[in-house]
Amino acid sequence: MNYRSFGRLDWKPSALGFGTMRLPTVGEDPSVIDEQQAITMLRTGIDGGINYVDTAYPYHGGKSETLVGKALQEGYRCKVHLATKMPSWLIESQADMTHYFEEQLQRMQTDHVEFYLLHGLNAERWHKLRDARVLEWAHERVREGRIGYLGFSFHDNNAVFREIVDAYQDWTFCQIQYNFLDEEMQAGTNGLHYAASRGLGIVVMEPLRGGKLAVPNAEISAMWDAASTRRSAAEWALDWVWSHPEVSLLLSGMSTLTQVQQNLDAAGMSETGMLAPGDLDLIARVRDAYNALVCVSCTACSYCMPCPQGVNIPGMFQLVNEGSMFGSWDVQRKRYGQMKSEGSSADSCIRCGACEDKCPQHISIRDQLANVAEQLG
Repeated sequence: MNYRSFGRLDWKPSALGFGTMRLPTVGEDPSVIDEQQAITMLRTGIDGGINYVDTAYPYHGGKSETLVGKALQEGYRCKVHLATKMPSWLIESQADMTHYFEEQLQRMQTDHVEFYLLHGLNAERWHKLRDARVLEWAHERVREGRIGYLGFSFHDNNAVFREIVDAYQDWTFCQIQYNFLDEEMQAGTNGLHYAASRGLGIVVMEPLRGGKLAVPNAEISAMWDAASTRRSAAEWALDWVWSHPEVSLLLSGMSTLTQVQQNLDAAGMSETGMLAPGDLDLIARVRDAYNALVCVSCTACSYCMPCPQGVNIPGMFQLVNEGSMFGSWDVQRKRYGQMKSEGSSADSCIRCGACEDKCPQHISIRDQLANVAEQLG
């Protein structure tokens, strides 16, 4: 295993962190984890040098933290830095913060966590937590020794990311979505550099875009296969992230023991600046090939939101774009059906046009939503 730096902190994280959002399950119910296999996977990863384990309150229907707690028995707890996350969307007061934190510690069979994140921050959640005095609450838990270091995970635009980074001098780290398709999305490359300039450790989630970059279509596969350097599609994507010196570690949500072993091997060969100019050129061409499959040029800026009818406009365009880019139409139709039952699908559009005046990309949103409904409804 290779180890990297973690912002200002005097600690070396493993290049690979173990994410526990996609553990193996028994059947289709995500809350029924295959405990024996999952524990074996986690312990294999730790034996292979992983020293950062990431979980969160809602993962696997609330069962991920419990599984992690079991896996870290028999001497494994002292071998890792443990990270979990405050369920931000459930918080109304400091009493709620304390309630959920105590529940999380009990689930994980521990009296402290090294890293605690405010989960999935966007502008609305951040402002609500800030006003509920979450920073004062967290500072007290740090003083007690029950939280080692405070950070946040993030899903919004770059301006909001900078606002959150600048709002608190004692952030130790952040967690952002980053891969070779998402350089301009959410925090993006600009946010990566900004956080690093402020001395934050940077944990990368979704380096494989939820696993999609590991299973490319035939065109993309042919491009990877033509390279003089032999790597799997997953290795190309992981190596691209590891090549950035600002990245402290990347999280992989592994679902099989084979994936654990493959990722341990890849992490063992990782280093900053590991990609040659020709490698970077190939990745750029692969990115262009993926982007050529985009159906709607939506950047998810959300200026069109909220829709008066409750349509999740960026979410609708994401479904058709991912269906086209990754050939995952069955998955997208299932997601569309779920959103339709919630009233947020394109079926709810009444063509009022309020969104189109706000769109900086000048997308014909009404027509495109009609296309989404036709393709996925």
